[in-house]
Amino acid sequence: MNTLESIHDLQARIGRSVIGQEQVVQRLVLGLLADGNLLLEGLPGLAKTRAVKSLARQLAVGLSRIQFTPDLLPSDITGAVTYHSSGGKDLFEFQPGPLFSNLILADEINRAPAKVQAALLEAMEERQVTVGGETHPMEPLFMVLATQNPIEQEGTYPLPEAQMDRFLMHVEVGYPSDEEELEVIRLVRREQAAGGAEDAKPLAQETIFAARREIHEIHSSENVERYIVALVSATRHPDRFDPQLASWIEVGASPRGSLALDRCSRVQAWISGRDHVLPDDVRAVLHDCLRHRLILSYEANAEGKSVDEVLDHLYKVVAVA
Repeated sequence: MNTLESIHDLQARIGRSVIGQEQVVQRLVLGLLADGNLLLEGLPGLAKTRAVKSLARQLAVGLSRIQFTPDLLPSDITGAVTYHSSGGKDLFEFQPGPLFSNLILADEINRAPAKVQAALLEAMEERQVTVGGETHPMEPLFMVLATQNPIEQEGTYPLPEAQMDRFLMHVEVGYPSDEEELEVIRLVRREQAAGGAEDAKPLAQETIFAARREIHEIHSSENVERYIVALVSATRHPDRFDPQLASWIEVGASPRGSLALDRCSRVQAWISGRDHVLPDDVRAVLHDCLRHRLILSYEANAEGKSVDEVLDHLYKVVAVA
């Protein structure tokens, strides 16, 4: 089994234990291969946590689940320097926190105060944490998968735009269909009868690194690159493209939006079995890469326009180079 087949098998195995969330499973695998962090947003009970745990079970990796709460301290996630005495000597030793793992499930991230979010931000962006004046690197395979609930905002700390921009993708999790929900009931019943989910041999981390090396070789033509830049530029200067778009967008995407589209479209092409990127690959990841990078205007909110509707209109008015 080659690398691509191994990744397809990984995605299929996760999909068998997470019914009705095919798009979420695809994005988990895509984010893993793109070496980025994901923000999963959806109502309670839609298998966000289950999907992340299923991904961890199918990989030879460590998983840390951190439940974010208002009383959480930065040291609760990063670790702290502790004092102890040994052989008559006073010693200070760093005790790593739950951030020092491969997959980090940051559950309900918007319930933690700003200092905790800032500590997580350093780990996400710099792949390191600084404690007691010393810098400690994260694992080579490191990925933050944060969840948040779009309702019950009382007592929460909304993520600042600067931190939202650090997420490679913002994935929205929706309800399953009636047939899929029926299968969920049957799946959980089977797991309870069997005493848990049955898992195959976990996929080695080296397979993920090998896939990333292959993805790095995927060709993106100048036309596709210019298309990516044009899409992001249209969010910053919408008046140059369409008057309707200009009335809906207050603040456009940063250069991280272009980088996210480039990385994710190359992964999309590789997963599809191609050695080059098509404009369709860019459009396939457009919403998840830019959804959290736009701020809509008062007019858009007054008209009841969602970010996804604005993005639908975006790629209609931006032509392929």
